[in-house]
Amino acid sequence: MPSDTYLLALDQGTSSSRSIVFDRQGQIHSLAQQELPQIYPSPGWVEHDPQLIWQTQLSTAQQALKQSGLTAAQISAVGITNQRETTVLWHKQTGQPLHNAIVWQDRRAEPACAALRAAGHEARIQHSTGLRIDAYFSATKLQWLLQHLPGARQLAEQGLLAFGTVDSWLIWNLTKGAKHVTDVSNAARTMLFDIRRNAWDQELLDLLGIPSSVLPQVQPSSSDFGQVHPAWLGASLPIGGVAGDQQAALFGQACFDSGMIKNTYGTGCFMLMQTGAQFELSGNGLITTSAAQTSQQVQYALEGSVFVGGAVVQWLRDGLNAIHTSGDVQNLAESVPDSGGVMMVPAFTGLGAPYWQPEARGTITGITRGTSIAHIARAALESIAYQSTALLDAMSRDACQAGAKPVSQLRVDGGASVNNLLMQFQADLLGIPVLRPRITETTALGAAWLAGLQAGVYANTDELAQLWQPERQFLPTMGRARAQEHMQQWDHAVRQATAA
Repeated sequence: MPSDTYLLALDQGTSSSRSIVFDRQGQIHSLAQQELPQIYPSPGWVEHDPQLIWQTQLSTAQQALKQSGLTAAQISAVGITNQRETTVLWHKQTGQPLHNAIVWQDRRAEPACAALRAAGHEARIQHSTGLRIDAYFSATKLQWLLQHLPGARQLAEQGLLAFGTVDSWLIWNLTKGAKHVTDVSNAARTMLFDIRRNAWDQELLDLLGIPSSVLPQVQPSSSDFGQVHPAWLGASLPIGGVAGDQQAALFGQACFDSGMIKNTYGTGCFMLMQTGAQFELSGNGLITTSAAQTSQQVQYALEGSVFVGGAVVQWLRDGLNAIHTSGDVQNLAESVPDSGGVMMVPAFTGLGAPYWQPEARGTITGITRGTSIAHIARAALESIAYQSTALLDAMSRDACQAGAKPVSQLRVDGGASVNNLLMQFQADLLGIPVLRPRITETTALGAAWLAGLQAGVYANTDELAQLWQPERQFLPTMGRARAQEHMQQWDHAVRQATAA
């Protein structure tokens, strides 16, 4: 394969749409980005305009191509990665959405979830989907749309409506309605998909009153998802890779072997462990999900989410006015040797995995007369590492119970992973190396790699693993006894945050 081979990744996120042209070595050739506004119609409700999702994504793809100086004919394939769980419902004949997209953060379906839990469906749903019953996932969002939009249920029963997560909506538009498809990693986030059988679960569809005719066809993450219509980019291009953002990042971090873990430090933190073909329900507060799949062979991952990661730095900036820019936090935190006994639990919206304490609220403890804003800034940064350590400890317990090898390293990405102080403290708490890659756009890179495999740009994942290179390795310098003392202090602070 010639060295001047290029792949186009479409990265549709919660706050922006981005497109990146990668060369065969995974180096960024060009990048374009546009912000995507949020819509808040009621407290706890979050929406996007589906047409704006499509328009901004197409516009950035056109911009990235123009910036690269390439023509569409020089692009080997297109990969798509997307915000997961966000739900779109549209008319198959007109292609028009019936409503705004309901974003993954939206909580309007919580009453329906509470009813499912009260009726005793939790174990059944977790056994099939690997997920806990939660409004986070797509199923009850779709149920809400069918129940509340006039005429929607009748249209659905007539086979005239299409449901999709953002990947399906983009593919429908890119192919001008020729393809209504999704990949396994996105289907696995709907709470309607049996991840053991790689098929929609008819019993769950019946339970929620969702006609199967609205569902997209499910394919492996690296497969033929149709052709981009030549009207959009100037040539017909194959769509060869699709994965939800966190599974795409796992793939882009070359975590192909069972036991390999990545953590994305964004607004929240998302940690995934590749578990291979073995389906394991977590006994330690995590969820089981489908990893990106390059064939019909199932691949699973354990996943845990920290609700407030980098968002705590935003709070220091916007809430306390302690810093002018997010990048200032490292210098402020490094102006003191440690947090001076201050512990922050940033449970602004409750605590996620492995605690699952939605009623928890943020606390700052250990304050003395000598406490400064620098100590609070350091405690805020350290809270990201504490929460991530709790996740990895839970994953390690699950892996140990399944007979897997101990975790040997953590691969990191996301905006907050550039903070060296945070990454060093993370390595110290974990007692294992923390590796930051040269290419930190791992989500888009994962989508590009999946597309490249389908297009024959790469022979196999072994070739991709050779392309992954660390930019920096953080080795633990703290003794294990001291690290355990830190975690005991953290656990005590969490108990205080969750006390009635």
